Amino acid sequence: MPTLKLLATSALALVTAVVPALAQVAALGTPEGQVNIVAWPGYIERGESDAAYDWVTKFEAASGCKVNVKTANTSDEMVALMNGGGFDLVTASGDASLRLVAGGKVQPINTALIPSWGKVDKRLQDAPWHTVDGVHYGVPYQWGPNVLMYNTEVYKEAPKSWNIVFEAMDLPDGKSNEGRVQAYDGPIYIADAALYLKTAKPELGITDPYELTPDQYAAALDLLRGQRKLVSRYWHDATIQTDDFKNEGVVASGSWPYQVNLLVGEGAPIASTIPAEGATGWADTTMMATDAANPTCSYLWMEHTLNSNLQSDVSVWFGSNPVVPEACTDGSGMQTAEGCTANGIETFDKISFWKTPVAKCAAGDDACVPYATWVSDYMGVVGGN
Repeated sequence: MPTLKLLATSALALVTAVVPALAQVAALGTPEGQVNIVAWPGYIERGESDAAYDWVTKFEAASGCKVNVKTANTSDEMVALMNGGGFDLVTASGDASLRLVAGGKVQPINTALIPSWGKVDKRLQDAPWHTVDGVHYGVPYQWGPNVLMYNTEVYKEAPKSWNIVFEAMDLPDGKSNEGRVQAYDGPIYIADAALYLKTAKPELGITDPYELTPDQYAAALDLLRGQRKLVSRYWHDATIQTDDFKNEGVVASGSWPYQVNLLVGEGAPIASTIPAEGATGWADTTMMATDAANPTCSYLWMEHTLNSNLQSDVSVWFGSNPVVPEACTDGSGMQTAEGCTANGIETFDKISFWKTPVAKCAAGDDACVPYATWVSDYMGVVGGN
């Protein structure tokens, strides 16, 4: 898969330069009594949202480690929280993970202290968003696509293209899409525009939506500036997005399977699809802070996250795919083979997984646009500039 590539030499030099300074846990000690985690919404449940989904309570009783969770809605928010300190673990996506490594904010993981490491999908064990020069900086957690969520009363059949959120048009109900679509409130969304343009404008020569030359990048920004006229809201809060689909007339948007599941569970006329252009996606990794105050509880939690029952139930609740493949079929939790298929487990090779853009592309082109530029420019897009 094109996205399974190490970052360019300059970025790797920055990352590997900090490796010797980071301490790796050699043995577990007495549990400290708590573990503090930054996580995506819906990733760590203790039965408060739905009593059937609780993978925290039994862990706390067995380990003596109280689980404290701070939710974050974007990768940039996660990086900011980890930079601020006070957390042991973070469920980082690929557009944040190597930033945390390069910044010296997370430490190498001793996989020998993770008994279930061998159960992890082989495609993810050495994935470049958490592995640098053979050193692992985290434990894979869940993965999945960024789906196109749509209203089935407007679309009797699944939309075939992302154009419905990027281009001005009348929808099947005869009404314009202006003010009825949403876009993600994060700079990494520029990659979604680039992925669409890869098919819509092949003359641009886009091969990797995270490695864009100035001309390719400019085309993506132009598309997003045009989209600004259509967007009712730039979403980053999953709860607000579901409310917008129920009450504010939004009928199409990029989303996570988590929101789709919530709305379908409430009986809303909602479905999702991966259009012909493919999709961006996320492969999340539990990473441990360099200065984690609770290392033993952190390791106990990371091992717990690979439990087949937890992997199964998280994938049902969030609409994601387990990193332990047997969780789809072993009956340890609520997930089934059919459920994993519905969540896109067979689409792994079709997903352009989030990663942090760098100035020097893996293909050797020094002219690619770095992430810092994505951040400032996307703020301008959202602000109407």
